[in-house]
Order: sequence, then structure tokens, then C-alpha cells
Amino acid sequence: MTEPDGYIADRRAIGVFDSGVGGLTVLHECLVNLPHEDFVYLGDTAHFPYGSRRLADVRRLAFAAAESLIQLGVKLIVVACNSASSAALPQLQSTFSTPMVGVVMPGARAAVQATRERRIGVMATEATVLSNAYQNALHSLDAGLEVFAVASPRLAPLIQEGDVYSDETEQAAREAVGPLKAAEVDTVILGCTHYPLITPMLRRLLGPRVALINSAEETAREVGEILVRKGIGNEEGREGDYRFFASGDPEEFRQVGARFLQLPIREVGQI
Repeated sequence: MTEPDGYIADRRAIGVFDSGVGGLTVLHECLVNLPHEDFVYLGDTAHFPYGSRRLADVRRLAFAAAESLIQLGVKLIVVACNSASSAALPQLQSTFSTPMVGVVMPGARAAVQATRERRIGVMATEATVLSNAYQNALHSLDAGLEVFAVASPRLAPLIQEGDVYSDETEQAAREAVGPLKAAEVDTVILGCTHYPLITPMLRRLLGPRVALINSAEETAREVGEILVRKGIGNEEGREGDYRFFASGDPEEFRQVGARFLQLPIREVGQI
């Protein structure tokens, strides 16, 4: 798309944060769909996981991450963590003037479009399930839906450690999937950004008739729409840049993160 005459590109980066490396699955979709934009990713690995924390603690950590990105001069922030989106997105949006995008509503919209029987399952962390964020988002779109949310506290830490093929990971996945199969859902939202890495395992456990919803693609589409509406997009045709920061061990982030991003991570700063 060619920019109109008089168009002024906004060269500021887009900020993305998560409790660990799971949000890199969201960043990947943003990089693919918005290749002309610059991105700054913050992984709060020193405080991973958020999902087992109290909602008040998750909210406090989300505010700290957002403030760090705002200090770096970003023009928009993607809260690429389901737990943080569930616990803190409205408060973040009401506190900061920087636009904030979460991953819950995009995933909910995709699920409502995909379901045939209006029976939707949600696999997520404890914090996300307890917040009722997905349940509320889904029912705001279709009040007649039946929603079945299952917390899986073991899965994200196992996946974060790179343990995506082990018997322990499969057993944790079976425990999460069991109630959803019993409820005969036809659509399941992957309510944690780590879960897409075990998509093949989940497809086998759930069967071919169950649609899996990964909110990353929908979130990237929403980011693009906001950039257009607010007139803060970068000029198209250029190749964007991306940078990384971690609150924990930068080298550990670099090694584990490349698997999630599916692109090289050459350098990670500490913040």
C-alpha cells in the first residue's frame, strides 16, 4: 500500500512484553504481518511465570514492564501475555496514553467465528482462568456460548524450559485436555502464548474436529488496524528492526527464545 501525499511515517518502535519467551509467538506474527515496523520485546524472565501469581502481583509486574517500554519511547504496546492481559489490560489502558493491545479479545473473536456448536474450551494459566477474562470476553461477543476453562499450571514452565516432547509435557497436556474432551467442545483457545509450541501434541489429543485458536495472528492483525486508524504506522517498503531485552539471564533468553520466535536472536540487553 502506498502512503498518501503528505504522509509522515512514525518511526518509533512497537513494544511487546511477556513474562518470558512465550510472547515471541505473538512477535513472530507481528514481524511477518508488519515487516516494515520496528519492535522492542521485553521478556520479564526474572519473574516468570506470571500465571501462578496473585492477580495483584501480575498487575504490578505488568505496570513495571509497560513503564520500561514507555521509557524506551515506543508508540504502542502489545501485552503479549495472557495472564497480564487478563489481570491488567483495562488498568494499563486507563493509566497510560500509549495505546495498549492485549491478546484476550483477539483470541475470543477468532473462537466465536470458529465454533459450530457454541461450546468453547479455554486452556490457560491459573491467573488467566481466575480472572474470568476469556469467559467475559467470549460472553460479550455471544451470550449464548458455553465456556469451559481449564487451568494448567505445569505446561508453561515445561515449555519455557524447552521440554516440548517429553512424557511429562504430554501428561500435563492430557490433564488439561481431558475435561475439555469430556465437555465436547468444538473449539479450544490456547490461552497462553507458550502453548502454540505443542500444537501438534494438542491436535492429536483433541482430535481433528476441534479447532485450535492461537490469538497471535489475530493480535497482529489488530495491531496493524490500530496503526492505520491512529496514523502511526512506519513507511512501508522498508525492512523493520527488532531488539530484545530480558529482566533475567540474557543468554538463556537468547537460546530459548529463538525456538519461539523462529528467527535469529543475536543480542539481548538486560533491563
